[in-house]
Amino acid sequence: MSTKPPITVSRIDLERIEALLERLPAAEATHFDALRAELDRAEVVEPTAMPKDIVTMNSTVSFEDEGNGEKLTLTLVYPAAAGAPGTVSILAPVGSALLGLSRDQQIDWPTPDGRQRRLRVLEISYQPEAAGHYHR
Repeated sequence: MSTKPPITVSRIDLERIEALLERLPAAEATHFDALRAELDRAEVVEPTAMPKDIVTMNSTVSFEDEGNGEKLTLTLVYPAAAGAPGTVSILAPVGSALLGLSRDQQIDWPTPDGRQRRLRVLEISYQPEAAGHYHR
C-alpha cells in the first residue's frame, strides 16, 4: 500500500467530525477507525487559513476511481445531509478518503468489502472556506 498523502483539515470540521464520532454507538464506532486515523494525522488549520485546493466539509469535489476509471462529482456532507443526490457522507468510506486531500492527490482506501480503491482528486468546484463561508 502506498503511503498516505498529507491532508489538511479545518479546525471547525475537525471539532464537528470528532463530536459526531463520539455520539456513535460503540458497536459502530470501530467502523470509523480509518477516519479517526486520518484526523489524527491531519494538519489542522483555521478555516480562514484553508488553502483553496483542499477538500473540506461541504466541498463539491470531482474525483476518479483509478481502478475502473469512473469519474464522480460529489459534495462531502455530514450524515444528516447525506442521501440527497450528489452527496456523500463523511462517514462513508469514499467521504472519509476525500477529506483533506488537495487537487491531484490520490489515496488508497479500503472499501466495505475489503478491497482497495485508489481515488484521485480531479477538481474542487466549491469549497466553503474559499467562498468565505467559514461556518457551513
